[in-house]
Parts: sequence; structure tokens; C-alpha cells
Amino acid sequence: MQRTVLEQVEPVAEDVVALVLRGADGPLAPWEPGAHVDLALPNWLTRQYSLCGDPADRDSYRVAVRHDRLSRGGSEYVHLFLRTGRALEVSLPRNNFPLAPAPEYLFIAGGIGITPIVPMLAAAVGAGASVTLVYAGRSVAAMPFAEELRAVHGDRVRLFATEEHGRPDFAELAAELSPRTLVYCCGPESMLDAAEAAFAEQRLRIERFRPVAKQFAPNEPFEVQCARSGRSVQVDAGDTVLNALHHAGFPVPAGCREGVCGSCEITVLDGEPEHRDDIGAPPGRMYCCVSRALSPRLVVDL
Repeated sequence: MQRTVLEQVEPVAEDVVALVLRGADGPLAPWEPGAHVDLALPNWLTRQYSLCGDPADRDSYRVAVRHDRLSRGGSEYVHLFLRTGRALEVSLPRNNFPLAPAPEYLFIAGGIGITPIVPMLAAAVGAGASVTLVYAGRSVAAMPFAEELRAVHGDRVRLFATEEHGRPDFAELAAELSPRTLVYCCGPESMLDAAEAAFAEQRLRIERFRPVAKQFAPNEPFEVQCARSGRSVQVDAGDTVLNALHHAGFPVPAGCREGVCGSCEITVLDGEPEHRDDIGAPPGRMYCCVSRALSPRLVVDL
């Protein structure tokens, strides 16, 4: 974890504030557009937020937090109790939504889903690509960074205030695209579902804040062999690998506990994992908050 100090809390839309976190011990870890961090809040909760500042700024990170009326305690604490000057720990950046090189991009964002798109848009423009941002929200006043983006990027930014003009027509947008265009989309589930229906899978990249509902075979118990310690941990049918490891004294990091953030990644040395995450675990890895085993035993690097 990196030590930071909360330098600024700035309202950037209705029910949305931007936090500027300055490194307390010198430069912060580098990051690339699409990355997010875990923010450890003083109320013992850890939440994931996309970095929406400038990757060239190694002195501070910027994130934005929407006040969720059904908050589980994270966004409510940020909006009601967090004040400048507070020391906060922030994880190293992780990137499950990287920006791939392309000559043309269509970025689609809904509401707080604009946060990973902000640095992507700047990077794509800086690389000389042809860029369009389609940004939808209930109203312009409810859309974080809308005026900032329009001021910087001009006609590249198309704002859709859905209360006045309705939602953008994704099928029409898809029909206009050249074969060289990559599409990046982040927003509410309804927007992501519409994007998946409209755009070819090979050109579409999305980031979800919530996991997609999936069906799996009934859970079976299995054993996790921790290679470095020589200990074995039993994972019951009603438990998760993450919880079983925590109860056994292995402090594996945990953020979302839903398979969307990647903070609980562990290395699998033997056995067959059953991947239940929404990220796509790389070979030899698994996200142990939701994933299980298809073999009676997994050997992991712990």
C-alpha cells in the first residue's frame, strides 16, 4: 500500500466528488489509462476507484466517487465524513481495462463510468488517433467532468442528456464505424448490455462495476495446498477460497469480493481452477474471492 494525504475534495457533478490524493512519501506508482486502485477508508472499508487524472502526474492520484443512495458504507463515508488532510492508504494500480493501440476509437460512457475513459481519451488524442466520445447521463449537471471534457476536446465529445434527448442509438453508431475502430464502454449494466448487442465482440472492450449473473455446477469441497508454507486449507462447499485462506491466517488482499477488481489474485501451481470472475484470469492465476476448483486439490503459491 502507498501512503497518501487527501489534498482536495471537489464536487464535479450532482452527487459526485473528485478526490486528489497526494503521495506522502514521494512519487506514487506509475499507471496507465484504464487502471484502478483500492482506497482504504477510515471506516475499515476498502473500495475500488478508477484513476481519472493524468498518468504523467506522479505526485498525486485523482479518483471520483458517486454517492450511492444504497451505499454499503463506502461512498456514503466519502461524501459525508471524509475531509482534506486525512491520511489514506492506496494500493498499487491494477489495470483490467487497458487501452490497446488503434488508429480510431469510439469511447462510450454512462455517468460515473466516465472515470476510466477520461485518461483514455487524452491518451488516444495525444497518440494522434481519430477519437469520438459518446457520453450519456440523466442531465449534464449529473455527468462528472462533462464541461471539462468538452472544453478540452471540443467536437470529439458528444453529450447525451437522456432526460431531454433520450439515449444514444448504438446500432446507428455501429453502422458508422470503420473496421479499424476499437470501442471502449463503461457505465451502467443496461448500457453495457446494449453495447454488447450492437458492437462486434472483437472490437468491443467493456468494464463492469458489478459481476454478470452466471450459472455454475453446485459447489463441492476441495483442498488448497499452500506450497511455500506446506499447509493445507479445506474449502467447504459453502465457503470461498478467500475466506478459507483468511481463516487459516493467509492475509490475501480483498477488495470487491465479487470477481471484478482483481485484488485477490493468487498464483496456481497445480490443479484446475474454475474461473468465476468477470475479468479473465491470466494462465496460472485465479481470483480467489469467487473462483473455485474443478480438481480435488489446488496447489497455490502461498
